[in-house]
Amino acid sequence: MEKYYLGLDIGGTKCSAVLASIKKGTNCITIVSRFEIPTADYSYLDTINLLLNHCIMMQEMNNVKAISLGISCGGPLDVDKGLILSPPNLVGWEKVPIVQLCKDRLSIPVYLQNDANAGAMAEFLFGAGQGCQNMIFLTFGTGLGAGLILNGRLYTGASNMAGEIGHVRLTEDGPEGYGKKGSVEGYCSGSGIAKLGRIMREKSNEKTDLAQIKTLSAKNIAHAAENGDPLSIAIYKESGKRLGQTLSILIDILNPEKIIIGGVFVKSRNLFISVMEEVIKQEALDCSASHCQIVPARLGNQIGDYASIAIAIKGEFDGV
Repeated sequence: MEKYYLGLDIGGTKCSAVLASIKKGTNCITIVSRFEIPTADYSYLDTINLLLNHCIMMQEMNNVKAISLGISCGGPLDVDKGLILSPPNLVGWEKVPIVQLCKDRLSIPVYLQNDANAGAMAEFLFGAGQGCQNMIFLTFGTGLGAGLILNGRLYTGASNMAGEIGHVRLTEDGPEGYGKKGSVEGYCSGSGIAKLGRIMREKSNEKTDLAQIKTLSAKNIAHAAENGDPLSIAIYKESGKRLGQTLSILIDILNPEKIIIGGVFVKSRNLFISVMEEVIKQEALDCSASHCQIVPARLGNQIGDYASIAIAIKGEFDGV
């Protein structure tokens, strides 16, 4: 017997609606139907209406009724009130009552969660975190956030802000992320690596492949590093060093079985791994580090779809 769930993944570049089926008593998930639109092409209200129209159509075409809807969206959010509170990558999405809008159209329970927490639930249920009781998921995308699974449950904190490791300051000066110079996000995110690249390029007197690139990105710096450019390699080593420091903090405080890292880490793991592991060896408690695996996220580019479904499932069982 199969159970059906709907999900919305709200992102700065694209938004998607999915219908998924789960075999009862298992974590075997199938994406039955999917619809995607570019975020910038529509107002928030038109975007939500288009996504909900397709939620209705997907159920009708497959002759099924979903149990609940999960929404994964970048913060800030007010989860208790069901509001999207003007995330920086969603221009014009100011205090959007997305949960109520969805309930009014679909007449099923609707659950909202930030993308890091939703990603953690997705990897916990369907990906690299299966079988773990204590794990951390790091987004490592445009920004850096963490979702925490502690003792088999999602931990969100007193105001749903647990896991904002990107805001922690590592150095007094350095690339800015999360509104703070020298922060974890400034060193360990896609946007942070680009900023770090600009800073290190300005300070370098070496001839480098990056000198001719007008707009630096984590992707083109990684490409140059893969081709042997010494400055690009140094940029990723610096990011890897700061990632190692960050993971050491998380390992010592939370003692997880796994830390699962998505985004840039999945694509460029080889550029981080050696210096990251060396720093962890130096900084983290050995009795904790030896019990923690650092692994890439397994769900890849589909994680947003799985994340929204994971929140729908969690909401059904938790009732919140």
